[in-house]
Amino acid sequence: MFFKRTKYERRVVLHREVLDSILSYCQMKHPNEGVLILKGKSKNGVITVDGLVIPPFSNSGPTFAGFPHSFLPFDMSYIGMVHSHPSGPATPSVTDLHNFFGLVSVIVGFPYEDKSVFAWDSGGKQIPLEVGS
Repeated sequence: MFFKRTKYERRVVLHREVLDSILSYCQMKHPNEGVLILKGKSKNGVITVDGLVIPPFSNSGPTFAGFPHSFLPFDMSYIGMVHSHPSGPATPSVTDLHNFFGLVSVIVGFPYEDKSVFAWDSGGKQIPLEVGS
């Protein structure tokens, strides 16, 4: 075999200040869903989130949140998105999976606490999430 592929177990690391910003944004948008773009990097299966972007022309309601991808400026540091679920579980819906963006989707459930934040891949499989400094 010419190229040896190493299989890495994926995990997401959120910087503490990023997580605090996500939770505050979700609380401000409640009872509507909120949506943000995650910025960071991925190396050896570790997806590190160190920044956020409010997507231009985003729209939301009690059961949806989205944005037109065509208005995003090109940026290689976009690695996924985060949105809230004001009611119901913090698991990806079929619509969430069909509109997947980047490497990871983080979903925050009500009441928007540290323990109500979960990361998912494009197939709907949960990815371990930890908070870094």
